[in-house]
Amino acid sequence: MRAVSMTGQARAITLDAHARAQARLRTTAAALGLLALAGAFWAGTAKAAPVEAPAIRIAEFSPVGSYLAGRVAQSAGDWDLAARHLSQALQADPGNTGLMRRAFLLHLGEGNKEEALRLARRIEGADGESYLASALLVADDLANNRADQALARLPALPSQGMGQFVTPLLTAWAQAGAGDYDAALAALAPLDQAAGFRPLKLLQEAVIQDLRGNAEEAGRLYMELARGDGQPLRLVQLTGNFLERQGRTEEARALYAAFAEGNGANPIAADALEALDKGRPPQPLIANAHEGLAEAMFELGSALHQEGAAEMALLYGRIALMLDGGLDLARLMVGDVLAARDRDAAALSEYKAVSGAPGIMWAARLRQADALRRLERTDEATKMLSDMAAERPERTDALIRLGDIARMDGRYEEAIAAYDRAVKRQEEAGRPEWLAYYLRGLSLDGAKRWPEAEKDLRAALELNPDHPSILNYLGYSYIDRGQNLEEARDLVARAVAKRPDDGHIVDSLGWAKFKLGDYHGAIEDLERAAELEPAEPTINDHLGDAYWAVGRKQEARFQWRRAAQQESADEALRSAAEQKLKHGLPLPKTAGLPEPQ
Repeated sequence: MRAVSMTGQARAITLDAHARAQARLRTTAAALGLLALAGAFWAGTAKAAPVEAPAIRIAEFSPVGSYLAGRVAQSAGDWDLAARHLSQALQADPGNTGLMRRAFLLHLGEGNKEEALRLARRIEGADGESYLASALLVADDLANNRADQALARLPALPSQGMGQFVTPLLTAWAQAGAGDYDAALAALAPLDQAAGFRPLKLLQEAVIQDLRGNAEEAGRLYMELARGDGQPLRLVQLTGNFLERQGRTEEARALYAAFAEGNGANPIAADALEALDKGRPPQPLIANAHEGLAEAMFELGSALHQEGAAEMALLYGRIALMLDGGLDLARLMVGDVLAARDRDAAALSEYKAVSGAPGIMWAARLRQADALRRLERTDEATKMLSDMAAERPERTDALIRLGDIARMDGRYEEAIAAYDRAVKRQEEAGRPEWLAYYLRGLSLDGAKRWPEAEKDLRAALELNPDHPSILNYLGYSYIDRGQNLEEARDLVARAVAKRPDDGHIVDSLGWAKFKLGDYHGAIEDLERAAELEPAEPTINDHLGDAYWAVGRKQEARFQWRRAAQQESADEALRSAAEQKLKHGLPLPKTAGLPEPQ
C-alpha cells in the first residue's frame, strides 16, 4: 500500500542536508551499547502527546498526588509539568535521592539551569551517584573558570554505566582547563576499551593538541578523522577551521566544497567557502576547555540521537548549551528532539534562538517553518518559506517544504506549483534531483493527473533507481489501477528487498500477487505485513480478500471486520469492508487457477 506510508516517508526525506549530516562519531556496536544503557535508565518513559495541565494549581496537590501526576506527565512527554510536580513532591520528602535524581533530570531536560544545578549539588551532597549530575557540576566549574574545583570532583566521578564513557571526557577537559594537557590526553585512554569510541577519542585529542599549540599532532589527528567520504558536518567545520588557521586555505576550500557538493549544496559549508573568498581571518571554533567539553557533550548526544535515545541526547545537548550557548548545532539537535516528542512550541523557541552565519540560520528557519506547520500556524510557515525561496533563487529546499505544506493539506494544485518552481531551478542549474520529481508526482496523482504523475515518478526512478519509496509508490499505483502488473510486482519486490520490515511495502507485494492471481503467495506476504502493521486497516482488508480467494471465508470475514472497525479506516474502505461482510467478494477468473470454494 502507499497512502499511509508515503506521507511519512516523503516528509522524512525533505530534511535539509544539515540534518542528514549530524555527527556520526560512533559505530553501530558502540551506539547500541549506549542505547542499551540509556534505555535501562529511562525504562517506562513513553512518547506520547503532551498532557494538558490540570485545572487546579500544583500547590494544591498532595505529595503523593504530585508524585503520581509528575510520573504521568513524564510518560506523556511533558517534562516541564513533570518537573514542577516532582519538585513539589520533593519538598515533602527532601531526602529521597531517587526522587531528587528524577527531578534533576527533568529540570536539566527542560533547560532549567539554576534548578538543575541546585539539585545536582544536593545529589552530590547526599552521596548520590549520577554521572549527569557530575557532568553538569564539572561543566559549571569549567564555565566559571574553577578548574581546581572541577579537579576536586574527579575522584568521586562514577565509572559504571554511562560513567565509563562520560567520566574520561569530564576528566580530560577538567585537566585541560587546569593546563595539564598531558594528563588530559592520558585521561582519554579508557575510551580505547570501548568498542567504536576511537573517533570520539581522536577528536578530543585533536582539539586538546590544537589548544596546547601542537599544530603538527593536531593536524595529523584532524586529517585522519576527515579522511574518506561521508564525514559529519561538525568534523568538516573543525578540520577546515584548523587548516585555515594554519594557512592551508586550499585544503580547507577543497574540504568545504566536497562536503557542500555531496550534501545538497549545504548552506553552512557555503558560508565557510564565502568566508574564505572574502579573506576573513579565521577564529578558533573551540577556544578553551569549557568549549571543548561542550563539544564532547554534543558529540556524545549526537551519537545517542542517531540511535534513537532521544531523552539522553536531549540531556547531553542541554549540558553542551549551558557550556557554550553559541554551539548552534547542539541547539538544532535539542530542537529536533523536542519536535520529535511533539513539543513543537518548545522546539520553535530553540530554533529561534539559533544565531550566527546565514547558513546555520537557513537550517534553523527551515525547522521553524516545520514547527509552525505542526502548530497549525500554516500561514506563518507559508510566508516564511515564500520569503526564503525569494531570498535564495539558487536553492530549492524552501520550495520543497512549501509544496509539502500544500500537499499534506490536500491542496494539490498549489503543491504542484511549488514543486514546478523547484524542478525548474534544478533543471536550469543542470542538477535535477529525484525528490522534487517524486513529490510532484505524488501531488499530480492526488490531483487525478495520473499520466503526468507517472512521468514524474519514472523520472525520479531514473535518477534514483533503488529508492524504496519511489519503487513502492509507482508499483502500488500500477497495482491499484490494474496496469503493468508484472512490472509492478517487480518494482515492489525490489522495494521489499531494500526495506523488508516496512509493512506497507510488504503489503504492496502481497497485493500485486493477489492481482496476478497468486493467492497463496499473496497470503504469505500479507500475513507478514499484518504482523508488521497489525492496526493498518488497508492491510487487514487486503488479507481478508486473499483469504476469501482460497476459501478461508471465516478468516476473511474476521480481517474485513477488523478493517471496518479500525479508527484510521476512511469511509470508503469501511463501506467496502462492510459490503464484503454482507455479500462476500466476487473474484475474476484467473487462467490456470481454481475457482475459490
